[in-house]
Amino acid sequence: MSLTGGSVSRLLAAFRSSDPTPGGGSASALAGAVGASLLAMVAGLAKPRTSSDDELARLEAAGARCAELALRLETMIDQDTAAYDLVVDAYRLPKSTDDEKAVRRARIQKALEAATEAPLDVMRLCAEGLTLAPAVGRLGNQNASSDVKVAVGMLRTGLSGARENVEINLESLKDADYVARVRNESTQLAASIDIR
Repeated sequence: MSLTGGSVSRLLAAFRSSDPTPGGGSASALAGAVGASLLAMVAGLAKPRTSSDDELARLEAAGARCAELALRLETMIDQDTAAYDLVVDAYRLPKSTDDEKAVRRARIQKALEAATEAPLDVMRLCAEGLTLAPAVGRLGNQNASSDVKVAVGMLRTGLSGARENVEINLESLKDADYVARVRNESTQLAASIDIR
């Protein structure tokens, strides 16, 4: 079932339910999608602060990229849920025999990697949105400055929330090289916007 194909009310009801998904990873993607959407809106408003052709082109490009990021983050709402559903399914596998236990362990590890990659992608997308916000804020319509601030807050929330999901999954992963690589990237993405 697609979370993003229905109403906002249905999506919020899914978050309120006692099901393990959608959870914080999908909520982080939603926050980022809202933030990037707001930046796209501000970039497209009439009466920007600039009349320079170069700056108008920069504002238009930033707005177009923010719209792309918003759409990608929207897909991540469902993708994060699907990835964590794989983890839940893997933990439900039988474990009566040694062979079953080995299969279950391997499936859990594979599912946890997928459940780590989804919020890591959300972090990347939110971080990119945040790099575009200053240009939108400086060049866009000055009456929308509060919208830019809200957008930045939503993108920061999306990034920091996704990081929490990355970190908790890394605690259960056994591949030390993978854990180190992802933790390093996660730390760099967070540091780029002063989230520690």
